[in-house]
Amino acid sequence: MKHILTGAAFAMAATAAQAADEVTLQLQWVTQAQFAGYYVALENGYYGEEDLDVTILPGGPDIAPPQVLAGGAADAMLNWMPSALAAREKGLPVVNIAQPFKSSGLMLTCWKDTGITGPQDFKGRTIGVWFFGNEYPFLSWMSQEGISTDGGEDGVTVLKQGFNVDPLLQRQADCISTMTYNEYWQVIDAGVSPDELVTFRYEEQGVATLEDGIYVLEDNLEDPAFVDKMARFVRASMKGWKWAEENPSDAAMIVLEYDETGAQTEEHQIRMMGEIAKLTAGSNGALVEADFERTVDSLLAGGSDPVITARPEGAWTHMVTDMALN
Repeated sequence: MKHILTGAAFAMAATAAQAADEVTLQLQWVTQAQFAGYYVALENGYYGEEDLDVTILPGGPDIAPPQVLAGGAADAMLNWMPSALAAREKGLPVVNIAQPFKSSGLMLTCWKDTGITGPQDFKGRTIGVWFFGNEYPFLSWMSQEGISTDGGEDGVTVLKQGFNVDPLLQRQADCISTMTYNEYWQVIDAGVSPDELVTFRYEEQGVATLEDGIYVLEDNLEDPAFVDKMARFVRASMKGWKWAEENPSDAAMIVLEYDETGAQTEEHQIRMMGEIAKLTAGSNGALVEADFERTVDSLLAGGSDPVITARPEGAWTHMVTDMALN
């Protein structure tokens, strides 16, 4: 009898395992506290509670999330809205189904001794800019300021910045792209005093664009089963994010457990999580339409060379978050 019961138990476990819906999420960058909510949801069993089997794919310098999504290797991706809307205009029908990040952490960090005090001082300077879709907020900002990105005395020379702070430290650039939660602190950790720097938050410059939204392919939203699966995924993910906000140090340690590269440090991840919590605060996962419109307005305000040329239609939906939150 014991053997029979044990066999039945194994059969039930196998059936339950088969019943779990698989979800693959493509991150925008490598494993770090920027994505803590998803790792917390995985580690704390929130996905399991929603009958989900979630795989998290780290990103990297050679990984373009829109391409991964288009190729069918992921069900959902994380992406900055400027990149996603640019991809949509070019023919990839991505749709924002949730927005865990309420605020932007993007900024420029400059040497104070250059005399730069505002955007008007960028002319004639060399500025490090990330590409692979991350360049759009900068290009939009410069267009709004009427500053050319073709170099010369009246424009800026754009240095294609790698994902490090070397161009600033080595004086190859007057300013570089940084995030409030990551590269800025790498500069500080390199021995630079905050008093030696001047920073420009994009949000404070009127170029507040949304970051780290959850996107899926539009056609998949026609499948009720997919929508239900994504609603459960978003609900569990937001539970993970709110736990991470309340327990930043513990969340950082969970992230470190999933960092297979071993490249991250405890100090940096705890500090990063503290800064990330400021960006996710105030979001329940549902995209605020006014935030979307603000982002679109910023991207359209590019003069003769805007990031997008028309106001997008169907680029976001509350279908998933309405189901997740209710």
